[in-house]
Amino acid sequence: MTNAHGLFAAPPAPKPASNLREYGVGELAGALKRTVEDAFGLVRVRGEISQPKLHSSGHCYFRLKDDTAVIEAVCWRGSVAKLPMRPEEGMEVVATGRLTTYMGRSQYQLIVETMELAGEGAILKMLEERKRRLMAEGLFAPERKRPLPFLPRVIGVVTSPTGAVIRDILHRIADRFPRHVLLWPVAVQGEAAAAQVAAAIRGFNALDGSGPVPRPDVLIVARGGGSLEDLMAFNEEVVVRAAAESRIPLISAVGHETDTTLIDFASDRRAPTPTAAAEMAVPVRAELLGGVIDQQRRMMACMHRRMEERRTHLAGLARGLPDPQSLFEAAMQRLDDRAERLGLAVQAGIERRRSTVAQLAGRLRHPREMLTERKGRLALLGSQLDGALRAGLAKREGALHSCGGRLHPGALRRQGEEGAEKLADLAPRLDRAYARSLDRRAERLASLKTLLHSLSYEGVLSRGFVLARGADGQPILDAAAARRAGRLNLAFRDGEVAVTVGEGGEPPAAPPAPAAPPAPKGRKPRAKAAPADQESLF
Repeated sequence: MTNAHGLFAAPPAPKPASNLREYGVGELAGALKRTVEDAFGLVRVRGEISQPKLHSSGHCYFRLKDDTAVIEAVCWRGSVAKLPMRPEEGMEVVATGRLTTYMGRSQYQLIVETMELAGEGAILKMLEERKRRLMAEGLFAPERKRPLPFLPRVIGVVTSPTGAVIRDILHRIADRFPRHVLLWPVAVQGEAAAAQVAAAIRGFNALDGSGPVPRPDVLIVARGGGSLEDLMAFNEEVVVRAAAESRIPLISAVGHETDTTLIDFASDRRAPTPTAAAEMAVPVRAELLGGVIDQQRRMMACMHRRMEERRTHLAGLARGLPDPQSLFEAAMQRLDDRAERLGLAVQAGIERRRSTVAQLAGRLRHPREMLTERKGRLALLGSQLDGALRAGLAKREGALHSCGGRLHPGALRRQGEEGAEKLADLAPRLDRAYARSLDRRAERLASLKTLLHSLSYEGVLSRGFVLARGADGQPILDAAAARRAGRLNLAFRDGEVAVTVGEGGEPPAAPPAPAAPPAPKGRKPRAKAAPADQESLF
């Protein structure tokens, strides 16, 4: 062998012989594992949980520590499901299991099989921390509370089927107001109690009422009294969340009056005892009947009193009203007065219309008279025109002679022909102007005739009315005058009919024709009678 300087070195001295056994690493770790497991096959360890971790495989890993040491712990999946509580940070527990080593890391650890809280103080501390956490999430908020139904049809009860609680609830409901009760049997103590209670609450909420099992209107979660450890199932987070999520109003009745669990804060109402929960769920039937009877009696008394007040008020109003007969008599008298005045008004209106028609008729002139007058004027104008033409011709001839033949005979002839043409054209123009004038006058005459007809009483008769006259030719305006006259002459639009009022009697002779209206002032009456073909204006 050579050393670092390239020189040959002496061989090392042999080690002294030893009688200690050589162990392999795995052999030593296995020996330690067997030794630990044999010495600590079953132990109970009290400590505080630190760094709990629930693995996706279902195993739970954590540490148990006190003020002097720390030990690793693991709880296999099958044991985790049996634990009465979920391991949480800072929880002081007593863990039961066996001690072993993990050769892969050369560390010892506790295999936990069961676990329980170390004491009441620790339990209360854990419950207080859980209460603060759930309250921060809003599960205990007052606005989440729902009112209980006044008279539920179906009541759901979550409790043990063998305990005295269900019998007390059924007995109390039957005494107060019998209702249909559905029982969901659950364990109220032990490791599986919390999961069963939560499943029962969610199961009742899952019912829709369409199946054979009706949906409850209110739920009661009940259990008898017990120690804090016995009531731990109702402090579990899964039960509290199920109660807070319930859409059905829920009454918690866990333990006695002094017992308080976390479900009491999440429920809609807390009852001190299960019996008190039954009293909250239903009213007393006898009290309801008594209240209804009392309300009915009060309502009847109020109605009678109100009717008496209205009757008294009506009687007072009736004393202030006048006699209905006197009201009718006054109304009938006013009606008679208005009827009489209406008849007089009609007669006065007819007289006014007759006077107006007479005045208009006096202003009218007969068409023949107007035609005769127009013909006379036309003849006068024609003679004047003829004289003027003759004078003009004579004047032209005199001018011609005075000119001494200075005008050409052809020019004179042309002037004579032009004058003859003008004279021939004047006659047709005069005829046309006269015809147009006659048409305008005829149209105005027709308009005046229509106006006269509309204003006369004959226009009223043409619409179906009848004019009744007495023997003296005066109009009859009412039934009493008709009875006094006895005989009447009825004028229709197409003629007159004589009638007799009452039984028997001969029809009276035709009344004399009404006198012609007086001629208007300032105009002399015409001596010439109207032509036979002219229609009468009356």
